[in-house]
Amino acid sequence: MAEPAAFFDLDRTLLAGASGPVITEALRAAGVVPDRRIPGEGLIYRVFDTIGETLPAMLLTRQAARMANGWDRAAVQEAGRTAAARLVDQVQPFARALISQHHDAGRQVVLATTSPYDLVRPLADTVGFDDVIATRYGERDGAYDGSIDGFFVWGPGKLSAVRQWAADHGVDVGASWAYSDSVYDLPLLNAVRHPVAVNPDPRLAVVATVRRWPRQFLDVPAGVPKVAGVEPQQVVQAFARPQLIPYARFDVAGLEHIPAQGPAILVGNHRSYFDGMAIGYTVAQVGRPLRFLGKKEVFDVPVFGQLATAMGGIRVERGTGSDEPLQAAAEALQGGQLVMLMPQGTIPRGRAFFEPELKGRWGAARLAAMTKAPVIPIGLWGTEKVWPRNARLPNVMNVADPPTVRIRVGPPVELKYRSVDADTKRIMAAIVDLLPAEARRRHDPTPEELAATLPAGFKGDPDTAEQHRPGRD
Repeated sequence: MAEPAAFFDLDRTLLAGASGPVITEALRAAGVVPDRRIPGEGLIYRVFDTIGETLPAMLLTRQAARMANGWDRAAVQEAGRTAAARLVDQVQPFARALISQHHDAGRQVVLATTSPYDLVRPLADTVGFDDVIATRYGERDGAYDGSIDGFFVWGPGKLSAVRQWAADHGVDVGASWAYSDSVYDLPLLNAVRHPVAVNPDPRLAVVATVRRWPRQFLDVPAGVPKVAGVEPQQVVQAFARPQLIPYARFDVAGLEHIPAQGPAILVGNHRSYFDGMAIGYTVAQVGRPLRFLGKKEVFDVPVFGQLATAMGGIRVERGTGSDEPLQAAAEALQGGQLVMLMPQGTIPRGRAFFEPELKGRWGAARLAAMTKAPVIPIGLWGTEKVWPRNARLPNVMNVADPPTVRIRVGPPVELKYRSVDADTKRIMAAIVDLLPAEARRRHDPTPEELAATLPAGFKGDPDTAEQHRPGRD
């Protein structure tokens, strides 16, 4: 019985932009083409990166075989290896995770591209593709002869080449996946059961919307949309200004500890429903999107759940006792993202809210052990004054004398990776060290202070409140 496979386009799909500039430089370095630039070459590539393939550009690509007449094939293959060493760093951050998912499901993963086979095969091997379907140039006596051997792998020709490969390898195209950015790949996308528009060009975006095909961007987690290269969270971050949050003042220090690039796990204490806003405001100052873990119940809410996903939320099902709930977060870290979680899991209630010693769950420590991403502690203080636990909404009317939210970001926590319990204690201790001195002194709360730590409508004994519905909110 034929099995499905997954077919990936190259430019603007597997890679963020065009492979052409790197390949051309590699051909020049190998002495295959003259060491001079063609007028307008850079502009052509910028147009491609912006709007994708155009018919005139692909007609020129069709003629490239004639231009290659007489090229030494071994030199071109060497250029391909040189290009691969650079292009591998341009592979979209979440492409590898997607390829791994298909491999884990037992599917072959194939690069299907118009680009010349000898120039892209080394990259495909480096990334982990099982095979390559690409345009092959005719050869005679070790040199290209100006012809195309087989299909020109573009448009209908790509579909024909995929079908021939599938017939030779026992693959069912009709049950397969195809990932592409280009409207010119519609023949292949129409032929598979699972078409995915990746970073789609304007025309493919329209088709994908009409046909309800999934749209995906491999530089962000699955489910995060982008418009004109911008994701929703980046739009929101543009409004993270003190003037637009007049009901709170922000006292922030330690931003230099948040990496400007690369993965990191941000961990903070939990005092209020306003904590998310406070941390979002903080991270916005460094201009990086933030992925946050949330309980599955949040993502199950109609409309709000989709919004949470679009904003970069990662669905977590607690209580499974395994690493599985952290896999999506681990994939985000592998994609070079910032991931935020609250080790306490929920806001402490009653007298537990005033305990100087913070107790956390092992999720952050386990995630750090899985990925070796640095753990950056954040100490929050005063968020409960903006939005106390017993209020359904923050006090947005308090603009005359707004409370101050104190936020301190610390250096990476030194973890040992030998015991998640011990590392969890290290993480919580690092957070406590960032809190003001009063947080480390035992405090006997007043009845009013106790009431402010309980959910709105809570009925029961405040002294035993922490025993009710643990970990549920």
